[in-house]
Amino acid sequence: MYYKSTRDSSLRVSSAEAITQGISADGGLFVPDSIPEITLDEIKYLSGLNYSCRAAYVFKKYLTDFTDAEIQYCTDNAYSTKNFETESIAELSELFDGTYMLELWHGPTCAFKDMALQILPYFLTTSAKKINLDKKIIILVATSGDTGKAALEGFKDVPGTQILVFYPEDGVSPMQKRQMTTQEGSNVGVCALKGNFDDCQNGVKAIFTDPEIKEKMNEHGLMFSSANSINWGRLLPQIAYYISAYASLAESGEIALGDKVNIVVPTGNFGNILAAYYAKHMGLPVNRLICASNVNKVLTDFINTGVYDRNREFFTTCSPSMDILISSNLERLLYLLTGEDDKQIKEWFGSLAKEGRYEVTENVKKILSEEFSAGFCDDSQTKATIKEIFDKYSYTCDTHTAVAVKVYEDYKARTGDDTKTIIASTASPYKFSASVLEALEGKTSDLDEYDKVDKVLEYSRIPVPASLAALKNKEQRFSKVIDKSEMKSFVLQDFGIAE
Repeated sequence: MYYKSTRDSSLRVSSAEAITQGISADGGLFVPDSIPEITLDEIKYLSGLNYSCRAAYVFKKYLTDFTDAEIQYCTDNAYSTKNFETESIAELSELFDGTYMLELWHGPTCAFKDMALQILPYFLTTSAKKINLDKKIIILVATSGDTGKAALEGFKDVPGTQILVFYPEDGVSPMQKRQMTTQEGSNVGVCALKGNFDDCQNGVKAIFTDPEIKEKMNEHGLMFSSANSINWGRLLPQIAYYISAYASLAESGEIALGDKVNIVVPTGNFGNILAAYYAKHMGLPVNRLICASNVNKVLTDFINTGVYDRNREFFTTCSPSMDILISSNLERLLYLLTGEDDKQIKEWFGSLAKEGRYEVTENVKKILSEEFSAGFCDDSQTKATIKEIFDKYSYTCDTHTAVAVKVYEDYKARTGDDTKTIIASTASPYKFSASVLEALEGKTSDLDEYDKVDKVLEYSRIPVPASLAALKNKEQRFSKVIDKSEMKSFVLQDFGIAE
């Protein structure tokens, strides 16, 4: 299988090349040249395997230039109890009859990004060896909170790599910030930006495609790659957990093999729900893909109208990982929905860059309405949902997962659809303890961050993840804050290639 750029369909690279490059030189995203099939018989076979073997089975369909042994090496090292606090890796908890929480946050940084970023370093270093790459790989990351810490943890002290993470100074939770600024490792760097996530993401993309920086990197034996979901090696592992969840439900008898399920995903950058789309089009029996947004509802509006418009007020919310107005992975979906029309993609995303908006064709609007439903909720509804779930089911969820639950409840009330449903639960409630505690108590607490964690523990009885508890006494290593206009010079200085 080869990979093409969304902005140049004639390009053909191997999966190893796509993973090491991260993003195409033309600014497009790499996509596989076809979507491989998975049959019900194969899903039945997966039901008897552990998570590592299930993931390896899916990866083999996309990474055809990897040997079976290389893929199994990657999955066995990534998906084990040394990294995850549960043997099943991705837990399934039944919230109420026919609705299941896919808990993707039992990894080292307590967020769903661990599912991909624990394996990406293995994908990347294996890929580099396969293509005889003799350069040091520089991982440049923009984060709205969770990707940054997960990437830092995944690439910490990995030979032949160095990682630098940019995050919005006031756009992450206190726990997310502490996770990043106390990060250990000799090859890691963290910098705050005066701005929002979109400023971080735009800056990183501009640096990736800057000819001057590329030349300087090459002179010093360096090359960029990405740990954001613009990298196919980040997106692929997310496809696996939807297939695995379905296999687990079939194995336990919760569904019959072949029964369709809905999948609900809280998302800002569209990568997590795009992975579910790929799983569906591989053959996973999926009825509706339900996209859940917070009040930064650019994706909800797009799915419902076909108009993507980032020219709107930006809100800082209690679900900060979705505080995004430019959803990068939408480019991959639209490339598929237009029949791989790279010229159309360049036109739309050129318009997004220049004017902040574009409108898709009537045919694409029709397909969107057939594949997706979408909704949003604000902070007050998010917190009310956390309280409601706790009171009804004694289940404590984080703010992002609560957005998904609320959007699903609205969808079900609107449609009457009683299809069994998987809700992607994307973070531990302890990562957003201030908002969760406020939701449970109905008031703002003046306790410090760790006293809030202890208070949430009293309610939830969910053990505090060891990695979060250990942060309390860790020394802060990174405190730099810069303006977005300084990103390029900061990168050159940080990697020692400034003149």
